[in-house]
Amino acid sequence: MRSIWRGAVSFGLVSIGVKLYTATEDHDIRFNQVHAADGGRIKYRRVCSIDGAEVEYSEIAKGYELPDGQLVVLTDEDFEELPLASRREIEVLQFVDQDEIDPIQYEKTYYLEPDPSATRPYVLLRDALENAGRVAITKIAIRSRESLAALRVKDGVMVLHTMRWPDEIRRPDFAFLDEDVAVRPQELQMAEALIGSMTGAFDPTEFTDDYREAMAELLEAKQSGGEVQPLPETADSGAAVVDLMSALRRSVEAARGGAGEPPAERTPAKKATAARTATAAADEDAPARRTTARKATAARKATAPKTAAKKTAAERTTAAEKATADKPPAKRARRTA
Repeated sequence: MRSIWRGAVSFGLVSIGVKLYTATEDHDIRFNQVHAADGGRIKYRRVCSIDGAEVEYSEIAKGYELPDGQLVVLTDEDFEELPLASRREIEVLQFVDQDEIDPIQYEKTYYLEPDPSATRPYVLLRDALENAGRVAITKIAIRSRESLAALRVKDGVMVLHTMRWPDEIRRPDFAFLDEDVAVRPQELQMAEALIGSMTGAFDPTEFTDDYREAMAELLEAKQSGGEVQPLPETADSGAAVVDLMSALRRSVEAARGGAGEPPAERTPAKKATAARTATAAADEDAPARRTTARKATAARKATAPKTAAKKTAAERTTAAEKATADKPPAKRARRTA
């Protein structure tokens, strides 16, 4: 890696010499503009709009147009003479909890490496930040632009996140925010069940850039002269949801991988989710169950008198048979004669 900035972290009266490195890189597939007829590269020339002459890069300066149309030209020397302390210094302004910073404010991420002579104070600040569980709010100027920045620790290295200024963050001004949108409790329970069934530990290595992989396959097919396989069709994401509850229920079932999951493999979160889902379904099916129960009760009441009558007749027959069986055989014979 090549450092893009060199200066010092100012922590009270302690100065820590550091170098700044870009922490991220793009792996996007980049394209060149070419002439479609013969594949020739398209080139651009830097031409002056006044005399039409081509201008060398070393002769280009920065210009700012004022509201009245006048142009102010600034050179690299002008920027170097700016009385900006953050141009070579990262001053720690305050310490805050990381949860107090909304991620929308983060812009770019950099690693800080200590100078050989500043390793000990670097480690001191790093360990103090970790033990305190805090993030340092700083200011830094990179490429003629001053930014707020958050300084934290990751994997034993101090990481700097440049941040947007408050007036650079747009406010969401959407019509639906003023509408009174009603959500059914059953729908909310089912949506929470879906969230629960899809909850897990975040591992970024489990996700892939499908677009980049498809583009690489397309380029390989083009190079080898093979056929380009069409992408599989996906459902129309803009289609209206006719039955939100049904869609949520099917989503929960799909997220759980079907009903064939062994009970032993279900985590407490999944068990809780299943309980919430069952409760929501029970709330929906309660009227039908009450109707069925009333019908069953009425049927039992209608059958009860018939059953009782049958029992009484059977009891009388049994009593008569028992009385006959208890009489002596001789008496029965004389009565027959």
